[in-house]
Amino acid sequence: MARELKMADLWKAVGNIVWNEWFWFPEKYTWDCMKNTNPNVYKPQSSDLWMPVYLCFVITLIRTVFERVVAFVGERVFDLRQPTKTAPVNPILEKVYAKKKTPDNSTIQDLSKQTDMKVRQIERWFRHRRNQDRTPVIKKFCESSWRCTYYAVIFCYGMYTLWDKEWLWKTEMCWKGWPEHHVSADLYWYYAIQAGFYLSLSLSLFVDHKRKDFMEMIVHHFATLGLMFFSWMNNFVRVGSLVLLIHDCADPIMEAAKMAKYVKKDGVCNSLFVLFILTWIATRMTIFPFRIIYSTLFEAVPEIGICFVYYVYNTLLITLQVLHIIWFYFIVLIAKEAIITGGQVKKDSRSSDETISDDSSSNGKECSKRREHPINKNGLAQLEQNGTVNPLSCGDRGDL
Repeated sequence: MARELKMADLWKAVGNIVWNEWFWFPEKYTWDCMKNTNPNVYKPQSSDLWMPVYLCFVITLIRTVFERVVAFVGERVFDLRQPTKTAPVNPILEKVYAKKKTPDNSTIQDLSKQTDMKVRQIERWFRHRRNQDRTPVIKKFCESSWRCTYYAVIFCYGMYTLWDKEWLWKTEMCWKGWPEHHVSADLYWYYAIQAGFYLSLSLSLFVDHKRKDFMEMIVHHFATLGLMFFSWMNNFVRVGSLVLLIHDCADPIMEAAKMAKYVKKDGVCNSLFVLFILTWIATRMTIFPFRIIYSTLFEAVPEIGICFVYYVYNTLLITLQVLHIIWFYFIVLIAKEAIITGGQVKKDSRSSDETISDDSSSNGKECSKRREHPINKNGLAQLEQNGTVNPLSCGDRGDL
């Protein structure tokens, strides 16, 4: 009983700190200003935060059905099934594989002596074993199809919702009249659906095709959900909706380009990749830092003042921008190499020999042919294959 009382006191103390008004509001403002006393003005409430949780399960269910339908169509229309050879069970090789998927020559020589297998047989075993762990193309195609569809639909809905809103054109209107900002029904659902989607995306990160920027995506999703939480609780929904809309511009283009790559439509893939780069520069490298972050840093202060959450909010926004710059750096490297080599990119700046080996065959000639396969003749193919870019996905892209 005494221990339970101590835990209750601890939670109460934490709650007093987390919900303290000095953290959330500038001077002279309290939680009373967030109450809905005007029948014509609806302000966000903490009880609304349950809606994204419910929508998370609904969206996950819709995604499951959607991907099964896409998988059925993809296998039959685009012939995306890729049967892989299974490596025979070998405990000695499995033990080495668990430590290093691509062993060096000396290791292979030692394994040859231990197992009485030829060097070529061991190399073939490791190649087949790596291929077993690779994500099937049909799975990646389904994931990209889902994200492309969602991002395209939600971007259109966001434009429909915000088109007649004054803060879409003048960012200073995100702060004028705060906290008496009305959250209309369309804006409420836009925010709730986006939050539900990012919740589902955060959970699916651990079962989706895993890329090399896995940790960056975890940081990205936590920053996104954190921003949505803080902006909802403080009624900063206006600026939050702008951030969502801006990030949804590039995401469907990127996912569409991936889909084109998977079905080997290289011309379409290249065109979409160029469009994606231009959109990324315009939205995430220009509008986001110079309009949105500028507004939260400088335009907000004269209108609402400064509180502790002001620093938290801007820190999370800047974190997203740092991720944008990191991803854009690798996009530029890929684009530069594609231009220099006349559109043929053989290796991503963050790729490894393992990636090349995965595509190798049992003989050198076939390996060389696969390395020069047309699917590798554009930057996007390498970006997706090695997981260099995933815009909110970069994609996942979308962000708040």
